[in-house]
Amino acid sequence: MPGDHRVTGDAEIRVFGIRHHGPGSARAIARALAEFEPDTVLIEGPADADPFLALAASDDMQPPVALLAYVRDEPARAAFWPFAAFSPEWQALRWAILHDADVRFCDLPAAISLAAEQSPESAERPDPLAALASAGGYDDFEQWWDAVIEHARPGDAEGAGAGAFDEITAAMEVLRSETDLDEHTARREAHMRQVLRTAVKAGARNIAVVCGAMHAPALTGPLGPAAPDARLLRGLPKVKAALTWIPWTHSRLSAASGYGAGITSPGWYDHLFTYPDYTTARWFTRVARVLREEDLPVSSAHVIEATRLADTLAVLRGRALPGLSEAVEATRAVLCDGDDVLLDLVARKLVVGEALGAVPEDTPTVPLDADLQARSKTLRLKRAPIAKKLDLDLRKDLDLQRSRLLHRLSLLGIEWALPAESAVRSTGTFRETWSLQWDPELSVAIVEASRWGTTVEAAASATVLDRARKPGTTLGEVTDLLEQALLADLRDAVPHLVTAIDAAAALDHDVLHLMSALPALIRTVRYGDVRGTDLTSLAHVADAVLARVCAGLPSAVTGLDSDAADAIRRAVDDVHTALALRDDPDAAGRWLDTLASVCDRDDVDGVLTGRTVRMLRDVGRFDEHATGVRVARALSVGSAPAAKARWIDGFVGGGGLLLVHDRGLLSLIDSWVSGLRAEDFVDVLPVLRRTFGSFAHGERTLLGRAVRGGSEHRATAALEPARGQRALTATALILGVPV
Repeated sequence: MPGDHRVTGDAEIRVFGIRHHGPGSARAIARALAEFEPDTVLIEGPADADPFLALAASDDMQPPVALLAYVRDEPARAAFWPFAAFSPEWQALRWAILHDADVRFCDLPAAISLAAEQSPESAERPDPLAALASAGGYDDFEQWWDAVIEHARPGDAEGAGAGAFDEITAAMEVLRSETDLDEHTARREAHMRQVLRTAVKAGARNIAVVCGAMHAPALTGPLGPAAPDARLLRGLPKVKAALTWIPWTHSRLSAASGYGAGITSPGWYDHLFTYPDYTTARWFTRVARVLREEDLPVSSAHVIEATRLADTLAVLRGRALPGLSEAVEATRAVLCDGDDVLLDLVARKLVVGEALGAVPEDTPTVPLDADLQARSKTLRLKRAPIAKKLDLDLRKDLDLQRSRLLHRLSLLGIEWALPAESAVRSTGTFRETWSLQWDPELSVAIVEASRWGTTVEAAASATVLDRARKPGTTLGEVTDLLEQALLADLRDAVPHLVTAIDAAAALDHDVLHLMSALPALIRTVRYGDVRGTDLTSLAHVADAVLARVCAGLPSAVTGLDSDAADAIRRAVDDVHTALALRDDPDAAGRWLDTLASVCDRDDVDGVLTGRTVRMLRDVGRFDEHATGVRVARALSVGSAPAAKARWIDGFVGGGGLLLVHDRGLLSLIDSWVSGLRAEDFVDVLPVLRRTFGSFAHGERTLLGRAVRGGSEHRATAALEPARGQRALTATALILGVPV
C-alpha cells in the first residue's frame, strides 16, 4: 500500500505527504483513501476549526473557500487556510464526509497560531524545496513538482501514481536532515503527533494523515513518548479566536498575492484537475475562446497546431505530458503570434484565473455581514472577483438605494466599490459610477467594522459620529463627514453632525479654515434638495459661517506672502463658485460687498486684488470702463514689474476667453509686456508663463493670432476684393438675392 505507514497497537497509520493545492496530489489522495478506507482522517489545518468541518458536506459549499480565523478583540489579526477543488486537503475532507469517516484537523489551533510571533530568522531561512528542484534540474520547486508529480508518468493513465507518496517522503527526509527547522514548525509537528496519539487512544483502527510533504517524515515511524511533545506545547500563549468559512478566489491562491503556500498557476491546476483527459487540447480551446472574446481571429487550426507544438516540446524535454511551460510557449508562438500583451491576458484570465467560491447561508458570520448579504441580495449586487462598472441613475429608486449602501460601506472602510469614471457623459448630479470587485480579505474588514453596529446603516452612523467627536477634528473634516453622511443617507447622524459643525465653526477663528469648509456646506445644502433630506438647520450654519468669513476676510488678506495669498485665492474661487450654485441673492450680495472692499487696496497681494476685480466684473458689479481703469492703474509705470505680474495672474488666471473676446484688455496687457525692460521681463516671465500656460490650447492659439497681428489680418482681407466678392456671391445665391 502506498503512503508511509506503520502499525501502532491495533491501529494502522498511513501518512500522505502532499503538495498544498496540487491536482496530482489531489487525485492521488482520493485513490489512496479509497484503497485504504480509513475510519479516521487527520488533515493539516487549525485544530479549533473542527466544529466547522460539517459545513463542507453542504452542496452549497463551492471551492475555492477558506477558513478565516481572527482575534475577537483585534480582527485585523487574522489568518486564512484556503482550499481549492484541486487541494488534496479538500479532497480528503470530502472523502471523509462522504464515507462517514471521523475527520479532524491536526495542526496548531488558530488561537495559538495567531498569538505566535514569526521570528525574522525563520523568514530568512533558505528554502529546502528549492534545493530539491535544483537537484532535479529545474529553476524552482513549482516547475519541478509540476513536471514530476502533477503529470502522468508513462503507463499511469490516472495521473501521478499514489506510490509517489513514499518517494516524496523519502526525499523530504533527506532535506530535513540537512535543514534546521524553526521552533514554530517543531511545535506544529508536536501537536500533529499529539492529535495522532489521541486518535489511537480513542480506538481508531485505520488512520490516514494528510499533511504537507515537509511534515511527513516527522509523523512516520514510531511516535515515541508523548512527554517531549507535551513539554514543547506547554504554556504557549493563546488568544480568543473566532473561526468561519468564507469564499475565496483563485487569484488569492497565487504566490503573487503574498500567500505563503501560493502557487503560480491556480487556473492551470484547476484545469488539470477538472479535465484529466485531453488536457492539452481542452486548454488551448479555452485559450482560443478568451482570444476570440477580444475579437482576434483564432481558428480551430490554431488550436490543433498549438497542441502539436506543446506535445513536441514535451517529448524533446523528456516529459510524459506537456506542462505549463510548454503550454505557455505554444500559446505565445501559435495563438498570440509572439505578442506578450496577449499572452499576459491569457495568463490573467486562465493561468491564474478568477473563480469566486461560495459558502452555505447558515455559515456562522458576524451580524454586520449577514445584513450586508441581505441588503446586497435585495439590491441585486453580486460579489464577483472581476472588476465591474456600475452606472447609477439616482432618479431611480433601486440605484439610489445602491448608492446609499456603497457610500455606507465606504465610510466603514469596506472597499467593495470604489468611485470610477463614467462612460456616460453627464453634467448632472444624479449619476454615479462605481467599480465593484470583491476581495476575500474584505471579510476581515467586515469583521473589523462590526464593532460599530449590527447593520450597515447603524455601523456607518456610529463610525461617522465617532470621527466627528474625536478631539482635534477640524471644521473641514466634520463638514466632509456631513457630506458623506448625506450621500449615505444617514439621517439619524445628520443632526448631530450639524451641531458638531456649528460648534467647530464657533471655535475656529481661522478665516482660511472657514472658507475651506463653506463650499462643502453649500454643496451639502444643495444635495439636501436633490436627495430629499431636510437640512434647514444646516443652511443657518452656512449663513453663519459666511457672515464670519465676510467679517474676517478684509483683515485676513493683509501682509501675506505669495504662498499664503495663493491659498486665499483658491479659497476665494471655491467660495465664489459655491455661492453661485446656491442661488441666494442675500448671501451673494454680502460676499460681493466683501470682495469690493478688498479689490482696490494697496496692502493686498496683487493676485487677490486682480482676482476680485475679475469676479466683480464677471457678475456685473464693474462695467467695462471701471474694469479698464483698474487694469490701467495696476499696470501703470509706478508699479513694480513683479507686482504687475501677480495682478495679471489673479485677473486672467484660468480665463483665457476673457482676453480673446475683450481686445481692449488684451491690448493693455500686450502693451505692458512689450514695454518691459529686458531685466524686468526676466523677473516676471515665470509668473506670466504660469498664468498663460494654464489656458486651454485653443485659447492660447487665438490669443497668439491676435497678438501677432489681428489688425494686419483684417487689413489684408480688405485688400483682397476678389475673395470678398466670392463670399458675397455665395451668400446671395443662398438667399436668392440677385447679384
